[in-house]
Amino acid sequence: MNRYNYLGNLLTGCLLLSATSSIKAQQASTFEAAKLKASWEVVENNYQGKTNFLSNFTFVNTANKPFPTKGWQLYFNFIRMVNPEELPSHVKVEHINGDLYRLVPTSNFAGIAPGDSLKVGMVGDAWAVNFTDAPSGLYLVWDDQPAKGYSINNYSIRPSTSAKQLMRYPGDKTAVITPTDIFKQNSSIKDIPASQLPQIFPTPANYSTNNSSLTLDAPPVVEADPELANSAAFLRTEMTTLLGKRANGKAVISLKKDAALAADTYTLEVTAEGVKITAGSDEGAFYAVQSLRSLIPPAAWSAAQKSITITGVKVKDYPRFGYRAFMIDVSRNFHNKRDIKRILDAMALYKLNVLHFHFSDDEGWRLEIPGLPELTGVGAKRGHSKDWRDMLQPSYGSGPDTTNVAGTGFFSRTDFIEILKYATERHIRVLPEIESPGHARASVKSMESRYYKLKEAGDEAAAKEYLLTDLEDKSEYASVQYWNDNVMNVALPSTYHFLDKVVTEIQAMYKEAGAPLTHIHMGGDEVPGGVFEKSPACINLMKSDPTVKNVNDLWYYYYRKVNELLKSKGLTVAGWEEAGMRKTAMQGASHSIPNPDFANNNFQLNVWNNVIGEGQEDLSYRLANAGYKVILSGVSNFYFDMAYMKSFDEPGFYWGGFVDVDKPFYFIPFDYYKNVKVDARGNPVDPSTFIGKDRLTEFGASNIPGIQGLLWSETVTSSDRMEYMILPKLFGLAERAWAQDPAWATEKYPAKAEAMYADAWSVFSNVLGKREMNRLEYFNGGYNTRIPTAGAKVENGVLTANVQMPGLIIRYTVNGEEPTAKSPVYNGPIQAGGKIVKLKVFSLKGRGGRSTTVKVPQPDNQLKNIKL
Repeated sequence: MNRYNYLGNLLTGCLLLSATSSIKAQQASTFEAAKLKASWEVVENNYQGKTNFLSNFTFVNTANKPFPTKGWQLYFNFIRMVNPEELPSHVKVEHINGDLYRLVPTSNFAGIAPGDSLKVGMVGDAWAVNFTDAPSGLYLVWDDQPAKGYSINNYSIRPSTSAKQLMRYPGDKTAVITPTDIFKQNSSIKDIPASQLPQIFPTPANYSTNNSSLTLDAPPVVEADPELANSAAFLRTEMTTLLGKRANGKAVISLKKDAALAADTYTLEVTAEGVKITAGSDEGAFYAVQSLRSLIPPAAWSAAQKSITITGVKVKDYPRFGYRAFMIDVSRNFHNKRDIKRILDAMALYKLNVLHFHFSDDEGWRLEIPGLPELTGVGAKRGHSKDWRDMLQPSYGSGPDTTNVAGTGFFSRTDFIEILKYATERHIRVLPEIESPGHARASVKSMESRYYKLKEAGDEAAAKEYLLTDLEDKSEYASVQYWNDNVMNVALPSTYHFLDKVVTEIQAMYKEAGAPLTHIHMGGDEVPGGVFEKSPACINLMKSDPTVKNVNDLWYYYYRKVNELLKSKGLTVAGWEEAGMRKTAMQGASHSIPNPDFANNNFQLNVWNNVIGEGQEDLSYRLANAGYKVILSGVSNFYFDMAYMKSFDEPGFYWGGFVDVDKPFYFIPFDYYKNVKVDARGNPVDPSTFIGKDRLTEFGASNIPGIQGLLWSETVTSSDRMEYMILPKLFGLAERAWAQDPAWATEKYPAKAEAMYADAWSVFSNVLGKREMNRLEYFNGGYNTRIPTAGAKVENGVLTANVQMPGLIIRYTVNGEEPTAKSPVYNGPIQAGGKIVKLKVFSLKGRGGRSTTVKVPQPDNQLKNIKL
C-alpha cells in the first residue's frame, strides 16, 4: 500500500524569494487574506540533474495596503518533501507533520507592496507531473489570532506545457500521452456491430441467444419461491422504476430454487412468454436479476418507459472467484453515505460482492464507536487549531475550517447499520478495516485527547484505559507520508483493550443489521523504521517476554495478540501483506520472507506490491504458496487512484504506473507475468524481469479466493472525482473477477495469444462503448464516468480519429472553439490542412470528456475528395 514509494530518500529542499521593495511592519491581522492572490507552477523536473523538481509559488498583493513583514504564518499541504530551512530572503519553510508545511517570516523579511508580487521557488523530492501534485489548502494564520485560519481562495495551478516541466527524468518515455499515442493504442480495436455483442456483462459462463425477445409494456408479475424472496422484491422494485407504478401486465418472471445448483450459480431463460430463473440460493437469484438488468437497453433508466424489449437468451452462469472486492478509502478524504450507496449499487450491478471499508487511517477515523466519542469528536475533524488537541491538522488540502466536507465527517452508528443492511440486501459483504498499528494517527491522537481530558478531570485510571501512546516514548521516525506520531504502541495493554472495545462495538452493529461478519481487516502496512526503539513500554516487554528478543519481534507479538483477540470473538484476521511477512537475514543482508507463524492459519492478506520492475512482482505468489489466503490487489492493475494516463489534466498518483481500464482487464490472476505489457514508468517489459521469480503452485492457486480494486482517496476530494477514478476501471475488475479464465490467458503460443487477446479486447471495448458506459449515464441518476479522450493521426493534411470505446461519439471543431454536444460528428477522415482541430468524445446522453487539440500542417498534396 506504499502510495509514495517513488519519493525515495528525503532530498534537500530550498526556497528562493524575491520582493521588489521593503515594507514597514504593521499589525498583521488588519490585512485581508482574500487580497492575497496565489498561483503555483512546475518550473523543471530533474532539476540540476537530480531526482527532484523546482516549482514556484507566486503571491500577488491585490490590496491597497502592504502585506505585512511579520505576524503571519502561511500553511499549505504538499505531498512532496521540502526540507525545513531558512531562506535567502528571510522566510523559513517549516515541516509541521505529514503533508502540512508553513512559511514564516524572519526578522528581516521585506513584505509585499500593494500591487507587487513575491515568487517562492521550492525544490521538492521526486517529480511533479499533473495538477494533483500541486500544493493545496493554502491559508493564513495571524500571530495574534493563533486559533483561526483564513483560506486563500484565489489560488490557481498553472498548466505544465513544456518538456522540461513534464519529463520526470532522463529517458522518461514521453512528456505526455499525445493524440497520436492514443490513436496507436486504439488502432487494434475493431468496431463490432451491437447485434454481434454479448448482451450480458460481465461475460457469463454459458450464453446463447434464442432468436426471440420479450416485450414488457407493464411491470411483470414476479413469482418466487420463499427462499428467493429478497431477489424477487429487488426485481419488483426495479421493474417499477423502469416501467412506472401501474398495474401488472401478463408477462411473468419466475424465480425457482434448485438445490442441485451451487449457492452462487443461476440459470436464466428469456423468451417471448416471460423469464425463468433458477438458482441455488437467493445469492444466485440476485446475480440472475443483475444479468436480466444487463439485457435491458441502457437508456431505459432515463425515465419510466412505456415498454421495454429484452433479447431472448439462455444462460447458465457462476463466478470464477468467490471474492470479488472493491475498497474505498473514506479516511484520507471523506465520502458520505450517498457515495457509499452509489458504489454499492454499481458493485451489485456488476456482481462484485465485498466492499472493503477503509474507515480509519492517519487522516481520519470515520465510524462512531459508542463509549469512545473522541474517535469522531477529534479523529473525524480536520482544521486549524492552536495545538490540534481538539481536531486533526489539515491534510490533502482540507484547509483550516472543519466545515470542509472532504476533511471532516463520519458515519454515525445508525448510518453504518443502514449501509450494512443496504449492502446485505445486495449480497455484498462489508469488510471493516481498523488500520493498526501503523497508519493509525487519527485513533492515536483521539485517545491522547481523551487522556488529557480525563487526566485534567482527575481520573488517571480512566485516562489510560484506551491510551495508544507510550507517553515516555522518545523514538524518532517518519512514515512514508512523513508522519512522526502515527503508530499504536504494541506493548501497552491499553492498546488491546482499545481494539477489543472497537471490535465488540463493530460486531454489535453487524448483528443489529443482520449482516455477515467473518473477518476484520487489521491493517498492518508501512510501520516505519525507528518506531518503538526508545519506548520504555517496549523495552520492558522485550526484557520480560522471551519471545520478543528485538524490535522486529514486536511486530509478530502484535499480530499474535490480534489473532487471539479476533479468534476469541469467532473472527478471522485480514491484513495488508506486511502482516504476513517476517524480517530475517540472508548472506548478511536484511530480507523479508512469508512469516511461518500465521501461514495455513486462514490469515487473509491483500497483497498490493507488484510494482513492475521494482523486484517484488512475485510477492502475491510467494505468500499464497506459503499458505496465506491472498486477495490479489496489485497496484499495477487495481489501484484506481493511479491516473489514467500521463497528462497534466489527469488526476491521481502514478508511482505504481498509470492505470486505465485495460490494466485490470488484461490481468491474468494465476500468471500475471505472462501478460504484463509495461513497467511502472511506461516502458515495455523485458521478459528477463521475471527470471528467478516464484511461480504460483497448484497449492498456491487454491489460496487465492479472489481479486480487489482499490481507491485510495488522497487526491479524491469530491463525489464526481470518486466516480471518475472508479469508472470505467471497475468494468475491467468486474470482468476479470466474474468471467471464467479467458482462452487468450492460457494459450501457450505467444503470437496466437496476442491475437486472441486483441479480439477479446475489441469485444470488451465495444460492450463498454455501446452498452455499459451509456447505461451508467442513466442508471441511478447517472455516474460521472471518465469518458476517454480521442486518438488522432495526421497524414498529408488528413486527420483520422478513433476512440477507445466504439459507440461513444467523437465531435469536432476546426475554428478553435471547444466542441459541444451539437458540434459535427466525426464519421471518417477529414481534410484539415492548416487548421487547428479540436476533438471531444461524448456519450449518447451528450456528456463530454476532455478535448484533444491537433494542429494539422498544410499537406504536401491537397486531397480534394475529402471535405470538412
